[in-house]
Amino acid sequence: MDQLRAMRVFATVVEAGSFVRAAERLDIAPAVATRQIAELESALGARLLNRTTRRIALTQAGERYLERVQRILADVEEAAATVGSDTADPRGVVRLLAPAAFAAHQLARRLPELRRRYPELLIELTVQNAVHGVDDGHDITLLMLPEPLTGGNFVARLLAHSEMIVCASPAYLDRHTRPTHPEQLTGHEWLLPFSPDGRRQSTFEPSAQAVAAGRVPKPVTLEQPPMSLATAHWDTLHGAALADMGITALPSFVADGSLRDGRLEHVLPQWRVLAMQLYAAVPTRRHLPARTRVVFDYLVAAFGGVARDPWLRATP
Repeated sequence: MDQLRAMRVFATVVEAGSFVRAAERLDIAPAVATRQIAELESALGARLLNRTTRRIALTQAGERYLERVQRILADVEEAAATVGSDTADPRGVVRLLAPAAFAAHQLARRLPELRRRYPELLIELTVQNAVHGVDDGHDITLLMLPEPLTGGNFVARLLAHSEMIVCASPAYLDRHTRPTHPEQLTGHEWLLPFSPDGRRQSTFEPSAQAVAAGRVPKPVTLEQPPMSLATAHWDTLHGAALADMGITALPSFVADGSLRDGRLEHVLPQWRVLAMQLYAAVPTRRHLPARTRVVFDYLVAAFGGVARDPWLRATP
């Protein structure tokens, strides 16, 4: 039995969730994948997977074994990448994890240029509504955090800042007033991000634009009125604002296209609701494969790699 090959089959079966899908990824017959796992379990003297007609599940022994197998496979991949990686064209799969809104509004529009530069690369993109930490199962994790990133078992680079700004459609503002101070939001239809901690206040702090202009307003904290819509899904808030439903708060990277084409107006530009830091992070390794390194460097260059908001600077 080729134990390394069996380890790779085992890890792929767990990741794919079935023998059939794992076999497709590895370009082998499902019966071969099944036999590889059976031989591996026999050699180890332990059952790694519980199988039913609908799903597979790791046993306790399988969970412990998988953790070691993933490390071994990563080391093998790293060793192979070390040889000639600096001279060969970057190629292969780069697994990328990103917040859904950032992937849809910013990342997708930059992937064609990455593809043009490196046609042998395949980006395997996983999107989640929120990404809370560096995922060892992905080569690169994109993080969006309200505070600067602290140390950990990873290497991270700042991509950009993004301010959570107040905006609404011109049609909505034409029917109501255009507020010039947060206190004038009272009586407006509010569309705000859902707060899972039950917070009932909104704080407006000076925006970077106001600070740069030397006009720093005082922070304002308001009790939230009954909201027309509260959701953790930014694209839904964006769509509701475009449909003239009310005033919302959105990350600048979500709102920038609609601000540039005039479908949304930036309300209260001297204030922001929040400032977020965007990072690209990779698990700590002694050697970074060329394919991962070029994607990592491309993302930093594409978004600026400095502590400012590139999307607000690009809007009127």
